[in-house]
Amino acid sequence: MLAAELEELGANKIKPLNRAVEFEGSTHLLYKANLMCRTALRILIPITSFKAHNDRHLYALSSKVKWTDYLSLDTTFAIDSTTHSDRFRHSRYAALKLKDAIVDQFRKEFNERPSIDSRTPDVRINLHIADTDVSISLDSSGESLEKRGYRTESNEAPMSEVLAAGLIKLSGWDKKKDFLDPMTGSGTIAIEAAMMNQNIPPGLHRDFAFQNWMDYNKELFEEIEMEVRSNIVSPSARIVARDINKRSLPIAKRNAMRAGVVEHIQWETADFCDSEPFSDSAHIIMNPPYGERLEEHDDMLELYDAIGFRLKHHYPNHTVWVITSNLAAMKKLGLKPDHRIKLYNGSLECRFNGYTLFKGKRIDQLKA
Repeated sequence: MLAAELEELGANKIKPLNRAVEFEGSTHLLYKANLMCRTALRILIPITSFKAHNDRHLYALSSKVKWTDYLSLDTTFAIDSTTHSDRFRHSRYAALKLKDAIVDQFRKEFNERPSIDSRTPDVRINLHIADTDVSISLDSSGESLEKRGYRTESNEAPMSEVLAAGLIKLSGWDKKKDFLDPMTGSGTIAIEAAMMNQNIPPGLHRDFAFQNWMDYNKELFEEIEMEVRSNIVSPSARIVARDINKRSLPIAKRNAMRAGVVEHIQWETADFCDSEPFSDSAHIIMNPPYGERLEEHDDMLELYDAIGFRLKHHYPNHTVWVITSNLAAMKKLGLKPDHRIKLYNGSLECRFNGYTLFKGKRIDQLKA
């Protein structure tokens, strides 16, 4: 999904990796990708990479970077680190050695050092260690790109904005067919669908780390902002968000208001198991409760059975996609999936299954 987005934005030499995509592009693309990518978490610019066998190697090789190209004495910085290595077991300790290399270089040259600010730094540096392979990058995004800036309120266990956008893209919604989010919760799926439908950039309501860089081109960024704003269009499909919980909808509506799409979503309080379609043929993405607690097991089986009954008997000619980590409950839907996709919602391994609904028996539909 991300590789396709980057290709559409004009990136070059795109190469999907394990949980990442490598690409090349200009400063213009860097700014635009941060504004426009719906399925990226952060965009990193590689500074250096090398092999390190211990903390002394890490310190020595990190010291070879000319850190004054990226930081000044007036710049605050922070280091985000991840390690998957028997030699570097503690990511914080690895980050500490990189920090030492940076500040020691400044002390040697200026007798002063830049300050650390772990919460709101001017510059974020990303350290990644896999076995002995070390990669150090400049984080152009800052706060994760899933933080669009609109969801300041949420219900219990809200879905990430990036996952919601990814589900919509994976489901193949064409932005023309009516769209239903029947268990909307904080409204994330419906809001992401509405933003996608109108081509609203997901990063339009937030700031980025590159805006604090020494070489930040404010005029270029404002030019790109004007360009992407000019590409926003009127809605091409009806989008409906429903939830059984009356307290959820006001939260979802306020989130949608901050995203600029509240008027383009129809909000309804409804129990899906007693609901009726609002359209002859809509695209449905459903995120029902997973029932992670043991005592919820039987309740979940009953709920998914009721969902399946409602879909089969009341929603013909609809396409529905369901995401859940509860595979036993998924079977109780009683529907044969056309698509099965394995993915993760946070740490939970889930299935995202797609179904085509129709009147009568499936065998009769296939014969026709």
